[in-house]
Amino acid sequence: MKNWRRVLLPIGSSLRDAMAVLDQTSMQIVLVVQPGDQLVGTVTDGDIRRGLLRDLTLSAPVEAVMNSQPHTAVEGMSRIELIEHLRRNDLRHLPIVDPKGRVVGLESDTELYEGIERDNWVVLMAGGLGQRLRPLTDDVPKPLLEVGDRPLLEIIIDRFILQGFRKFFVSVNYRADMVKGHFGDGGKLNCEIRYLEEREPLGTAGAIGLLPQRPTKPFVVMNGDLLTTVSFDSLVNFHEQHGADLTLGVRHYSHQIPYGVAEIRDNQVIDIVEKPNHDCFISGGIYVLSPNLLSELQPARHIDMPDLVRKLIGAKRRVSAYPVTEYWIDVGRIEDLERARSDVYHMG
Repeated sequence: MKNWRRVLLPIGSSLRDAMAVLDQTSMQIVLVVQPGDQLVGTVTDGDIRRGLLRDLTLSAPVEAVMNSQPHTAVEGMSRIELIEHLRRNDLRHLPIVDPKGRVVGLESDTELYEGIERDNWVVLMAGGLGQRLRPLTDDVPKPLLEVGDRPLLEIIIDRFILQGFRKFFVSVNYRADMVKGHFGDGGKLNCEIRYLEEREPLGTAGAIGLLPQRPTKPFVVMNGDLLTTVSFDSLVNFHEQHGADLTLGVRHYSHQIPYGVAEIRDNQVIDIVEKPNHDCFISGGIYVLSPNLLSELQPARHIDMPDLVRKLIGAKRRVSAYPVTEYWIDVGRIEDLERARSDVYHMG
């Protein structure tokens, strides 16, 4: 891998430092080293996400989430040996070290496999009316609103394609003919696009029930008005590694209440806090569903994703959370659209 030295991080650095390396390099791994490039551990975006879910702060030392016994390969191993090592240990990256344990390189599955594509389907929910974007959506459906020099939905599909996803299902309703006319069968984007036609609005999850057949692998579902640099490849891998029925992409959200908040018990004030911050995780509109969930959604009917999630939780099914720390914006309002138009040239 070229430029592998960019992923080296001195021991004692913070989670914030590790996130900066991950964001700048897009290599999905950080190699933690002592002076002389001596490897002491690795950190992936998944390690950081799990740390955040344990309430670690971004100022915590990287050692708090570091894998101190990473798999490595010895300098001089053949390409076939490296691939076998990756497959045998279910790895995405493999640090290369010399006999003294010093980092001399880094290999990734994407470069070793050279163009192997993901079979996972992608379902994009793009049938909404875009009411909050009126009057822009009076004549043009939201998926075709331009962000930069391309339609919003085209940018979304392109980001999936760059990560190896090639098979798309797009739910359509409002001005469906315009969306279908622009994208066709996906040939001009070097992918396959089929359409799930909502004769009536089916909510944020109902259109999944229109899938013509049951997928064989977990599939991604995403709102068709999101721009994000999240690694969908890592998201699907996270879902599979955790054996989840549904994985929910979540965003950290902090909101300051502009008043003093009183805690009351039996008509008595027992505490009051001035303008407290409320921290929580919100749904990011990105999901991975296992194929077995299709039976929960067929025949197609109106259902929103939160209702599906609550149903699964009530049935003791496994619902996992995947913190989305990358760039993310819900293009739901005119001010969001303007921000997206400014950001798109810097998304990478």
